[in-house]
Amino acid sequence: MDLSVNEEEVESEEEIHVPAEIDWQMLDKSKFFFLGAALFSGVSATLYPVVVLKTRQQVAQSQVSCIKTAFSLIKGEGFRALYRGFGTSLMGTIPARALYMAALEVTKSNVGTATVGFGLAEPTAAAIANAVAGLTAALAAQLVWTPIDVVSQRLMVQGSCNSSDPKGSSVRYVNGIDAFRKIVRTDGPRGLYRGFGISVLTYAPSNAVWWASYSVAQRMVWGGVGYYLTNKKGGEGSDNNNGGANVLRPDTKTVMAVQGVSAAMAGGMSALITMPLDTIKTRLQVLDGDENGRRGPTVMQTVRSLVKEGGWMACYRGLGPRWASMSFSATTMITTYELLKRLSAKNQEVLT
Repeated sequence: MDLSVNEEEVESEEEIHVPAEIDWQMLDKSKFFFLGAALFSGVSATLYPVVVLKTRQQVAQSQVSCIKTAFSLIKGEGFRALYRGFGTSLMGTIPARALYMAALEVTKSNVGTATVGFGLAEPTAAAIANAVAGLTAALAAQLVWTPIDVVSQRLMVQGSCNSSDPKGSSVRYVNGIDAFRKIVRTDGPRGLYRGFGISVLTYAPSNAVWWASYSVAQRMVWGGVGYYLTNKKGGEGSDNNNGGANVLRPDTKTVMAVQGVSAAMAGGMSALITMPLDTIKTRLQVLDGDENGRRGPTVMQTVRSLVKEGGWMACYRGLGPRWASMSFSATTMITTYELLKRLSAKNQEVLT
């Protein structure tokens, strides 16, 4: 089923021809996962320093600007601190991303076909299919990602754990394997899934909102592009060989630009809505359990602690880096993802 924007969705005298969406059945799976691992590893490496800064801000007891946090981190611990825990994170990113992509594509294809079968309009069906697919993909990925997230975030913040920051962990880790062992020794296997519930509550709705918003935003942006192209002087890029109607064929750069802008809009909205949950999740995952062996703080205790430190706005610490990270990563992710699908298509004729 084609859930992409097509010619009939731009109501004007001229029509826009957008390349058809590539669904799960059209993909060469081995190429899809191999290229996906390589491409998304590069994306993760680019964005990782921003994630480190966001995490440092979230565990701080007072509001500190992103720039000040960055300078303090580099001055005190060197540039390598911006990539602390990256190896561990990357080890989890590859299987988690593979699981995410598979769940996303399978669900989107099946739900999209089912919703159209119920008689829903294609734009509505696309939004629902994207939302359900995003929700399912996030749930699947968190099974792999939560333990990696716990370990990598412990490594990210351990340089800031000192006497002036009692909220940080007092345990020192040599590397990801050492952190894994010490967390299991102290908290048991459940320690690796600390914050799993809040992670699901953060990422599942966030992904549902993101993919639904992306579907809607893409149609809005294409509408604006269609208006621009149909009014462009001289009608450049149009094809009159379609029964008298002008068919506008955007080039690859235009298609990628529309996808990128739509993704940034969706990412910014998702970051704003889910920021408090992400802050609570980070706090839960980086704090040690009590010395007497009892479990760490609950969600409500974490919320009360945040509010006591800085009011409800404390839940939005790190919003700047997270908003920038999610907007930029969304733009990078979707353009990379669409490129990946096109490179992995079994039949390259579907690209035209």
